[in-house]
This record gives sequence, C-alpha cells and structure tokens, in this order.
Amino acid sequence: MGLQKYESEVKFIPQDVNTVYERFADLRNLAALKEKLSDPAVREKMAEQVPADKMAEAEKQLENMQFDQDSVSLASPVGNITLAVVERDAPKLIKFEGQGTPIPLYLWLQLLPVSTYECKLRVTIGAEVNIFMKGMISKPLQQAAEGLANILAAVR
Repeated sequence: MGLQKYESEVKFIPQDVNTVYERFADLRNLAALKEKLSDPAVREKMAEQVPADKMAEAEKQLENMQFDQDSVSLASPVGNITLAVVERDAPKLIKFEGQGTPIPLYLWLQLLPVSTYECKLRVTIGAEVNIFMKGMISKPLQQAAEGLANILAAVR
C-alpha cells in the first residue's frame, strides 16, 4: 500500500493569510457554515463555484456535521468519520488525520500569502490504498479535494 495524494487547484482568497488560518485552525469557526448557507449572497457566490447537485449534497452533509476545536465529525454510509487536527503550523498548514475511515486518510490545508489582503489555498487529500483500491477511489477523492477547496475559499 502506498500514499496516494489528490490535490485541489489553487484557490485565491481575498483575505490575509493570518485571518484565513485562524478561521480554519479552530474548527468551531466552520460551524458557522450552517448559518452562512442560509444567506442568499453566500449561496449565490458558492453556486458560481460549486455545481448545484454538489451544493445540495454539501448542504446535506453539513447539517449532520459536529464541530469542536480540533475535529469535525460526520455520519457516512460506512459509519461515523472524524477528521482530527494532528498538526498546526501557523499560518501556512493544518494537517488532519481520519478516524473511523475505512482506509487511512489524511487532509492538508495549505495556505500561502500572496499580498497583505490575499492568500492562496490548496487542499490535499492523502489515502493509503493498494493498487486495486486506487482505481475505485481516485476520482471521488479528487472531486472531494476540489469541492472542499471551493467551499472553503467561498467562506468569508
């Protein structure tokens, strides 16, 4: 088994890197997504970046998520899954590790300053899979990395 990585495209966020890092470093801040999705302006902005069917799926998942400072948990078809923070390197990196996942799963949020008022975001998902599993999970994990990056970049 080897670690396969699936990276999102680089997303630009019109805020300074420290502000964005602080928002994502404490996962309780992401609980605000539930309220923000009811705002028509936020929904319109996200609709520009996320297809309608994926948006509906994301809303459904978000309703079932539980947030605390260091983890986010959700119910999935394979049981309860938790992504727990295992490393923070302010203001450029937050690493997560999956708990309760059917395969070893990792997530990295990478931030890079562009200017005083803008930064870049990239989401990387890593999965320990054998060659047979790789063909089955490559596309969904690539889509997950891209979708998560789109959602996080749209949050203000």
